[in-house]
Amino acid sequence: MEKVQWKVEGMDCTTCALNIHKYLEKKGMKNVKVNFATGDVIFDTDTTIADEKISQGIHDLGYKIVEDDSHAHGHSHDESGSTRFLSTHLQRFWFCLPFTALLMLHMIPGLHIHWLMNHWVQLALTLPVYVVGMSFFGKSAWKSIRNRMPNMNVLIAVGSTAAFVYSLYGSLTGQAEQYLFYETAATIITLVFLGNYLEEASIASTQRELNKLAKSQKVMANMIAFDDEHKEQIFSVENTQLRVGDLILIKSGEQVPIDCKILWGDVQVNEAIITGESAPVHKIAKDKLIGGSIISDGTVKAQVTAVGNDTVLSGIINMVKQAQGERPPVQQLADKISGIFIPVVLGIAVLTLTISWIVLEDFTPALMRSIAVLVIACPCAMGLATPAAIAVGLGRAAKTGILFRNATSLETFKDIKQVVFDKTGTLTTGQFEVAGFRQETGSPADFKKIVYNLEKYSNHPIANAISREWKINEEIRWKKIEEIKGFGMKAEDTEGNNWWAGSYKIAEKLTADDSHNIYITKNEVLLGWVDVKDKIRPEAREVIEYLHSKKIETILLSGDRLAKCRQLASELGIDTVIAEQTPEQKLVKITELTAKAPTAMVGDGINDAPALAKASIGISMNDASQIAMQSAQVVLMNHGLKNLPTALGLGRHTYLTIKQNLFWAFAYNIVALPVAAFGFLTPTFGALVMGLSDVVLAINSVRLFVKKVV
Repeated sequence: MEKVQWKVEGMDCTTCALNIHKYLEKKGMKNVKVNFATGDVIFDTDTTIADEKISQGIHDLGYKIVEDDSHAHGHSHDESGSTRFLSTHLQRFWFCLPFTALLMLHMIPGLHIHWLMNHWVQLALTLPVYVVGMSFFGKSAWKSIRNRMPNMNVLIAVGSTAAFVYSLYGSLTGQAEQYLFYETAATIITLVFLGNYLEEASIASTQRELNKLAKSQKVMANMIAFDDEHKEQIFSVENTQLRVGDLILIKSGEQVPIDCKILWGDVQVNEAIITGESAPVHKIAKDKLIGGSIISDGTVKAQVTAVGNDTVLSGIINMVKQAQGERPPVQQLADKISGIFIPVVLGIAVLTLTISWIVLEDFTPALMRSIAVLVIACPCAMGLATPAAIAVGLGRAAKTGILFRNATSLETFKDIKQVVFDKTGTLTTGQFEVAGFRQETGSPADFKKIVYNLEKYSNHPIANAISREWKINEEIRWKKIEEIKGFGMKAEDTEGNNWWAGSYKIAEKLTADDSHNIYITKNEVLLGWVDVKDKIRPEAREVIEYLHSKKIETILLSGDRLAKCRQLASELGIDTVIAEQTPEQKLVKITELTAKAPTAMVGDGINDAPALAKASIGISMNDASQIAMQSAQVVLMNHGLKNLPTALGLGRHTYLTIKQNLFWAFAYNIVALPVAAFGFLTPTFGALVMGLSDVVLAINSVRLFVKKVV
């Protein structure tokens, strides 16, 4: 399967997104995600299916695929790339406003402008507004009806056309005084254009954090090249022109243009845009720099390691886009109702017209009531309820250094009853330090010298920790030294003595105490032992306490020895310990725990991949690697265990916001339709209220940016 990502223009409302989604699924596309807010369409396809065929199908539905992101969603362009006049809702609104304002003047009490009362003048003022309105609403309505998925614009087109045709009939038959509702048709169109613009602007605000990330992708870079005399030449190029292996110079205050590895120099780097952590990180030679981060101090020469979609930043942006395009379970009911909403409203409008005409015995007020029913109905609210909240939730998460691979994970967080932690690299830093030692003979200094000179030849993490802490300049020259896997370091000195620094296996005949990490022997005589400990993350205890405050059970699941796991659990207050587990056993345990209650697992994203995949939610602790992004539903960037409470809180509050939005969407339509049907609202006021209804949803969703979630 091949992943395809397109930018599609012409989606006027969420029904359009649903339309494209159903078409692609019907054509056999998998994992379809359509984001109405951004115009992104993402799906997996069999390479045997031609892109041209699918592209033509989307074109036949009435939408247009553009080749790059410079074509902003909701804007139309001609072949030269310039934006056409009256191609945006704001432009259409400003065009229609003067005509509509003039039409409304004659309705102001005490203001008598006789020439405005002329029905032919009103027709002339209404006609430009009606033509512009139908070029958008009418075209969109016809397109949706042709595709058997009527959208909101059907209601607007029918309502404004009914008022316009009714007035035109009066003008042509000489009965204009009884049929003069030109201003109703113009006002409906103008106010709905205003409402659509406000909705578009509100939805765009939900994308601001993702847009910040995307904006940082294209910057200038200082590329290093060599002339024919092998002298360095530095010149500016756009980072999109860089290739893997190119050399670049990055100075203090500059943005890292692309993923690279330091060859020379050291710097302080602000990686807040990637990790959410504003404290600068010190980087030296061989360390990696992530594109989008900022050099706060220092200068380096670096080599490009990834370009295009292979960079960490692109991976983050694509992941968030895909997650935003998903339709989680809570949205399915709204989608089903949206699918039948337009025909139901049309039916209510016809019923309102018929009953009101019979009861009132007057066609004109009956028609106004039915038009009010058409224009006040807002199916978009039901369609926007979930995407708007998810867009904000995922955007805030990305800013904080939390990446969700799918929107479903946000919803699933609300049900989590237990959190399972891996030990090393998750609750601990993975960096060892000497916890204690004891020598049976000699002085501590001599003992440290022997251990250091044995362990400095090993690459084992424990050996590295000892070598780092006990480093001395006094060297012991060994006649022979080797590392034997599973045992440790074995050496022979110039006098023929045999030395060991290793696990309990080398000392099991010499002592019954197996609780230490490293044993030192000489000629099969125990000289002493060394204990090391893994540093506990400073935020680990606070995270555990937070989970307990939310009545969430904590479990430590590790392959380490039971005694060490119990000691760590005791220090942190973890409820349950499951130790000495192989990866296969971890998978079995997670399966059992998940069957018992919804379970989240926090691991390193690589060794624990099977268990992470099996948990209700897998949460990866990793340095934003591509491997981590593929191994869990949630990635906590830069070993950000401290962000776990935020991830859980965002999940719960995003779901709460979705429920609030859906309640508003359903309640609005349930209340508004009868109010309009009984004649308590004019079509003009109905159009204004309808336009503002979506803005309410967007504002409620945007609250997630600043809302306290922990």
